[in-house]
Amino acid sequence: MTEWDLRKLRILRTLRERGTVTATARALHMTPSAVSQQLTNLAAQLGVPLLRAQGRRVRLTDAARLVLAHTEPVFEQLERADAALAAYARGEAGEVRVGAFPTAVPALVVPAVRALRATHPGVTVRVREAEAAEAYDLLAAGDVDLALSLAAEAPSAADPRFTHVPLLADPLDVALPPGHPLASAPGLTLTDLAAEPWIFGGSGPWSDITRRACEAAGFRPHQGHSASGWTAILAMVEAGMGVALVPRTAAGRPAGVVLRELGADRPVRHVVAAVRKGAGEAPAVGRVLGALRDAAGPGGAGPRVVRDAERSGDG
Repeated sequence: MTEWDLRKLRILRTLRERGTVTATARALHMTPSAVSQQLTNLAAQLGVPLLRAQGRRVRLTDAARLVLAHTEPVFEQLERADAALAAYARGEAGEVRVGAFPTAVPALVVPAVRALRATHPGVTVRVREAEAAEAYDLLAAGDVDLALSLAAEAPSAADPRFTHVPLLADPLDVALPPGHPLASAPGLTLTDLAAEPWIFGGSGPWSDITRRACEAAGFRPHQGHSASGWTAILAMVEAGMGVALVPRTAAGRPAGVVLRELGADRPVRHVVAAVRKGAGEAPAVGRVLGALRDAAGPGGAGPRVVRDAERSGDG
């Protein structure tokens, strides 16, 4: 029977995910030569070639992909074993490392931590702020136990490494200066703002979300100013320099701008949590997921949004 070396299989798995020996070595805190040596030894143990040269890079052979397809359930089962041992050793106590994109920290993670302190004080949450796409890299590398990200940045649902948990459909409201002619207009739509200068980042998920929302409404937004932080964006809106789409969970309660709801067809961004397959059964991870679901549910504090009924005095 073939002798399987889990450590070497993890290196092969990481190479598939990272694409290069150098990136694999960096992720696993090894040297590239050590990675190459371990994979050479694994190929000898299994009796099949695992890598083929392609220019200055290497590619996995069909045999390597076959090996990984059959060992993926093993890694999942090992995660389940870790979860079971944690439950046995600590009950509901334990430490959960959470990677979350910036606006999710105050909107979801902090309320969840406050709730857990009251109901499960033995569960410790360590927070690591990361951009939406980076959160999945941290999860895959084992640097966090739970990642909060945007669905648009998530790997495919068919990815065997992760289990995804939808948390929130976060509406996008439009921020306008108080004196803007459309600040109190009824039935405001994105199309009404097609000629306005827009404020959003030059790249990244929020730039993509803004562009996609406007293009879905039938126009390409003119970027009047570039900024990625909400403090800067809302300050420029307040100064009358442009308008911006703002996630409802990100805006807080800005005093110097008007946030307008865009109606039933308003754009949304989808916030999801992810864990490694099998790891969600660890009681402490499950408690944190439950607290995040509660924080994302009805009744959470959100920004003050002007609705048409309020504008007209009907509510």
